[in-house]
Amino acid sequence: MKMLRVPFLMIGLLFCAQGFAATEQQNKMTTCNADATAKSLKGDERKAFMSTCLKAAPAANDAKTLTPQQEKMKTCNADAATKALKGDARKAFMSDCLKKK
Repeated sequence: MKMLRVPFLMIGLLFCAQGFAATEQQNKMTTCNADATAKSLKGDERKAFMSTCLKAAPAANDAKTLTPQQEKMKTCNADAATKALKGDARKAFMSDCLKKK
């Protein structure tokens, strides 16, 4: 009987470790499930809704927002492209642009 405690303990620890961090897909499943319940969908309608919901791309508000440095980089890169800068001239422009506040 004592020999069975160790394997059961290990199995329990494995299940617990997997349950702590919810993945993006699990979060999406929870959201879609809540929406389907709120709409009181049953049977085939619920299956179709869940399928569509889970395949859908993330909403715009779920998209990753850019940091201020990334915004500056994006702006400077666009300015360099409109000026058609290449090579050393582009490097110098980007360096100066990114140093500005």
